Amino acid sequence: MKEISKKKFSLMVLLTWVILLGIWWITTNTRLIDSKLVPTPQETWRTFIDILKHGYNGMSLWKQLVDSFYRMFIAVFFAIVTAVPLGLLSGYFVFFRAIIDSLVQFYRPLPPLAYYTLLILWLGIDDTSKITLLFLAAFAPIYVSCVSAVSRINKDYVLSGESLGANKQQVFFTIVFPACLPQIFTGIRTAVGVAYTTLVAAEMVAATSGIGWMVIDASRYLKSDVMFVGIIIMGITGVLLDFILRQIEKRIVFWEE
Repeated sequence: MKEISKKKFSLMVLLTWVILLGIWWITTNTRLIDSKLVPTPQETWRTFIDILKHGYNGMSLWKQLVDSFYRMFIAVFFAIVTAVPLGLLSGYFVFFRAIIDSLVQFYRPLPPLAYYTLLILWLGIDDTSKITLLFLAAFAPIYVSCVSAVSRINKDYVLSGESLGANKQQVFFTIVFPACLPQIFTGIRTAVGVAYTTLVAAEMVAATSGIGWMVIDASRYLKSDVMFVGIIIMGITGVLLDFILRQIEKRIVFWEE
């Protein structure tokens, strides 16, 4: 994008949020919407400051965030180190695809809560079942992106490498893997988003900490201000995570725009 278009884009983003905040302020302060359902921006801010200072249910906000991110980062890490090689191998070798692809395609459309109860029965109610659930949620998008990336590689690159004497392993690491990196990062960004949304479901059952648990617990007592604080925090941290991933992608995949 040109520099002027970037400025216009940023201005439109800022204007959108200003309008949304303005609508929120007007509808809640004029009592068009019951404050028990939607708190005012002022109430939400005061609740955020209170949680920041005193925590929620005796636990600090930072502890809630650390517990949630610990579960998510461990799950995403193991999803990356397993889904990337398996996805690339499945896209490059039909043998691997025949074994793995059908299994992934079977569980991928299943809602997380559909098999979460089974994970609790098998693994218990501690973090192991939650991390496993997030792992499965993050694995599929990365795997599918890797398989798709391999199928889109220009065959001429592979044939050129083979004609120069490169073996399968050399072609894989010098041609296939670098060519797939842009889509791999797209899959990782998608996986982080899916894992973050699944985090709330994972913390709904038998959890005593985490930002998702805080929102669910507040909903039981109709604490809409706490729910709004938790949702806004999840939204902001989600945007920051995606921004960090895009910056890492720019450094690693430097040949892409």
